[in-house]
Amino acid sequence: MPVTPSANIGVVGLAVMGSNLARNLASREGNTVAVFNRSPERTRLLVDEHPEAGFVASESYDDFVASLQKPRTAIIMVQAGRGTDAVIAELASRFEPGDIIVDGGNANFHDTIRREGEISPTGIHFVGTGISGGEEGALNGPSIMPGGSAESYETLGPILASIAAVAEGEPCVTHVGTDGAGHFVKMVHNGIEYADMQLIAEAYDLIRQGTGKSPAEIADIFAEWNTGELESYLIEITAEVLRQVDASTGLPLVDVILDEAGAKGTGAWTVQNALDLGVPVSGIVEAVFARSLSSKRAQREASGDLPGPDGEFAVADADAFIEDVRQALYASKIIAYSQGFDEIIAGAEQFGWDVKKGDIAKIWRAGCIIRARFLNRIADAYAEDPELVALVVAPYFRDAVTGAQAAWRRVVVAAAQSGIPTPAFSSSLAYYDGLRAPRLPAALVQGQRDFFGAHTYQRVDKEGVFHTLWSGDRSEIETTPSSH
Repeated sequence: MPVTPSANIGVVGLAVMGSNLARNLASREGNTVAVFNRSPERTRLLVDEHPEAGFVASESYDDFVASLQKPRTAIIMVQAGRGTDAVIAELASRFEPGDIIVDGGNANFHDTIRREGEISPTGIHFVGTGISGGEEGALNGPSIMPGGSAESYETLGPILASIAAVAEGEPCVTHVGTDGAGHFVKMVHNGIEYADMQLIAEAYDLIRQGTGKSPAEIADIFAEWNTGELESYLIEITAEVLRQVDASTGLPLVDVILDEAGAKGTGAWTVQNALDLGVPVSGIVEAVFARSLSSKRAQREASGDLPGPDGEFAVADADAFIEDVRQALYASKIIAYSQGFDEIIAGAEQFGWDVKKGDIAKIWRAGCIIRARFLNRIADAYAEDPELVALVVAPYFRDAVTGAQAAWRRVVVAAAQSGIPTPAFSSSLAYYDGLRAPRLPAALVQGQRDFFGAHTYQRVDKEGVFHTLWSGDRSEIETTPSSH
């Protein structure tokens, strides 16, 4: 018998993220959800476990497509890469002009641009969509970053708004921009997440080594911090992680976990694309590399007897030191977000996206991993000055960093003198000092480049591009306008 088109939205791929997203969609008034998985057993299991959802289940692509109302809209929740391309091909061969294919996975935005370019001539809309919040967010309300055409968002927007997290009465979803914009912004979100997590880990390490406090005691410190300007999901869960006791040993769980941090592609992509765009994101870079270093077990073990500072690290005034670390953490966090938004702005310029920076800050206020109180401050900063040259120079953030800078420097100095690695703290401070420096040693670098490669340079006192005819006799050096 023919299948009746009864669902306004479909989900393909029913692993944990896809299943939770499908359940979220089905729980919202007005949505009827079609579900399909390459393995029919998984589809049946979801339907059997959640009869209240009223899923429209299919065991073939033909039936799945037939169950969707026009314009057909399907969200793909499968592993990024070839699997995504395979599902897109199956849907595109059955969909019609005006229908919408949504990729909700962690795709590389370059792939999203390619896919949109391949599909758009058929009249089918392809929407790359970043979804943040993990399994819990998918079920209860994620932060959602869709790209694609404005026309597709007219249909898709209300559906996504129905399932998104809500912050101060506003759904955490916005149309980010065309083709790969949604996945690009999600990529940078994840890069900021790397930096934020590394900064928190460094703060914990400094407090533990400097004061001798236990993980449970440090958990109380983080819980206190979570009541102030550092309030965020990551600070909240850090306190929970540090309180956890391992059932089998009775030790703090953090002491039982192997100190090798895993990583997925988005952190590296953020760094790689920042290099391509010429945007310094040093805090994110060091966070990615810190994970890489943690996994180099053989190198770390072979280097364990390298000399370091004499004596143990112990602070004289624990409370004062902890407050310094708090301020250093906040200042470094501001730098991480400032660098992330710099990359978003550069990406938007490079790829022709009209990204509203303040709207991005707002949709990150709930549902996502980097949700934090001060995102409202970011939204306010871009509302006051949409052309803000750097987030860190906005009045609120400039004042915050100014107030924290003495503590920030004390912490970095103490870490260096004690041999405690703080790559994210240190690089963030160096970036801040680089921004405010009236003159950088890049002038010497340009001189070196011109010497060995005739790369030319510009001058502070004349217009044009110049090349020096370098020689052993400095009295014969001639500087002339270059024809390069």
